Amino acid sequence: MTPMSDPSALRGSIVPLVTPFTDDGKFDESTLQELIDWQVDNGSHGISVTGTTGEPSSLSLEEREHVLDAASGALKRRIPFVPGTGTNNLEETLALTRVAQRLSADAALIIVPYYNKPSQEGLYRYFRALDDEVDLPIIIYNIPGRTAVNMTPGTMARLKRDCRNVIGVKESNKDFEHVSRVLHECGRDFNVYSGIELLCYPMLTIGGAGHVSATANLFPREVADLYNHAAAGRWQEAIDLHYYLLPINDVLFVETNPGPLKWAMGQLGKITPHLRPPVCEPSPQNQERIATVMASYGLTASGGAKGDAS
Repeated sequence: MTPMSDPSALRGSIVPLVTPFTDDGKFDESTLQELIDWQVDNGSHGISVTGTTGEPSSLSLEEREHVLDAASGALKRRIPFVPGTGTNNLEETLALTRVAQRLSADAALIIVPYYNKPSQEGLYRYFRALDDEVDLPIIIYNIPGRTAVNMTPGTMARLKRDCRNVIGVKESNKDFEHVSRVLHECGRDFNVYSGIELLCYPMLTIGGAGHVSATANLFPREVADLYNHAAAGRWQEAIDLHYYLLPINDVLFVETNPGPLKWAMGQLGKITPHLRPPVCEPSPQNQERIATVMASYGLTASGGAKGDAS
């Protein structure tokens, strides 16, 4: 069997959407639909849900399925759909990935299992088992800061060689030497996406396929254009955008993602900035920092978060 989608089409800015909640903490499907329409209208190249920015570990499996179904319905195949379906439990990951396959997703973004701290052989067997059971392109999500284990370039190369569906990796890895070795060992047809905001531009210069940047929740057009300029050879424009986005990229990670991002989106009236414990809103001091940076971009509070009476 062959993968269901063309890997070469999965390039550019794949936006990792927040999961919007109502004031009482329930999934806000209508707001998700509005966010997706806004992303499509502003030129984003793809949509991902229930990745790190979407608070997947705070959602039940049933809720994750609901988010996947709602996102797929809202997208209507206008741009690629790459939902996050990973957990640290193989059977749960398989169940969610089968949902993504049923919804005709373009690929599944599957995190390296967290907390378990598997060996490289364990990682290989985990992704090999997934590949054996689904017929959907798989993008590995390598984020050692959250998983406590780093998948090596050699393990990725082995998976690419042995698995028909493994087509790329989202690298939330600040070790740029590691990323270069991934492309070298896996081949430059392997889709490598930056998951580190300040490395989105540098990743493109060495052959990256794009980026999965939380900042695109606030700046969809600019984050998409970062890829568009690079793909068209407009490197100076891409460099300019890289530095233009640097202050907001920094401040959105002043505390654990998506706390600062959801607070900022709430200030703009995009969402009700509800977060599920143990994640919470940023401290008052950091709220002030975020507001100051937002104001420097001309982004000011709309007079109340979505759903507020004001």
